[in-house]
Amino acid sequence: MRNSAVLAVRRSVLCALSCAVLSAAPALASAAPGSGEAARIPFAARYQAELHGGIVRAANTSAKGALGTETANDGAAIGYVDVDDDPNTYNSSRAELPVPAGARVAWARLYWGGNLRVGEQKPPEDDGRVLIAEPGGRYKAVLADTLVGHRTADGADAFQASADVTELVRWAEPGQWTVAQVNVAMGRSAVGGWGGWTLVAAYEKDGEPLRRVSVWDGFETVGPRSGELRLALDRNRYPEGAEGRLGVVAYDGDRGTSGDYLEVRTGRRDVTAIGDSANSANDVLNSSITEFGTAGTARFPAAGNTLGYDSDVFDLREALRRGADGVQVRLGSREDTVWLGALFLQADVRR
Repeated sequence: MRNSAVLAVRRSVLCALSCAVLSAAPALASAAPGSGEAARIPFAARYQAELHGGIVRAANTSAKGALGTETANDGAAIGYVDVDDDPNTYNSSRAELPVPAGARVAWARLYWGGNLRVGEQKPPEDDGRVLIAEPGGRYKAVLADTLVGHRTADGADAFQASADVTELVRWAEPGQWTVAQVNVAMGRSAVGGWGGWTLVAAYEKDGEPLRRVSVWDGFETVGPRSGELRLALDRNRYPEGAEGRLGVVAYDGDRGTSGDYLEVRTGRRDVTAIGDSANSANDVLNSSITEFGTAGTARFPAAGNTLGYDSDVFDLREALRRGADGVQVRLGSREDTVWLGALFLQADVRR
């Protein structure tokens, strides 16, 4: 058991470092009027467009196994990922945002979140603040510009915040983005610790297919006692053989615990169970950051097991094989309690 006085000192030091760094870095956004926290935020459309282009994302975890050997986050000793060689940050990680060369970023948003209750208790007032550095750039403070989801239940103290970062992403050079100071607690608890970030961007590029893109976000709990999420992501028609992708951001999906499911309905009788080689259809939220079943673009560190943080992109070609009258999502868990933060969709308007 840790000495409580040591933990108190550590919390004070970490808070002081976090506040110092955030105060020194220029802020990209200020909290919107009326912003605050809510235990539940119903999913709603954040961005929708029809464009020649698509949607991309960068993501990484902010937590790791303290000994580097844990395979599941429940009961594990959780430490911090910290890759920036900056003594003023206590966690940081990097990932590439694969905007195609010659494309223009139309919209971008950063999502971050985690568990505040592990061996130490983190201050909730830091939920809505984070640091971000564009490729080759310096940290800038980002403040949540909308309601922060924050729910204390089921042995966890979970949150998600987000902010628009379109202008920063639009003018950035290609490469890996760094996100630091995600308010994640370290230590050990029965439900485990988790945390991470996802940067989502819609882009336009001449010569690419005409596509519809849609980003929805909120803060909803699914599980055996909480029920499931059912959402009509898109009500447009799509032709047979259209290509598409579906992204999911979620928290505390336990690797090896079966019963997590993601289904896409594209017609009255057309329902497809979503999964791939890295995310089985019966454990689809399994602590991973993948794209079409592979590791996808570069990130550092590139852990295959992200200990409770999921940011996955799934191939929708099978679901759209016969066309669609719309795209409806059903996501739930028969064993886990999981927090959902964002969903994003891309689909071709014409084959």
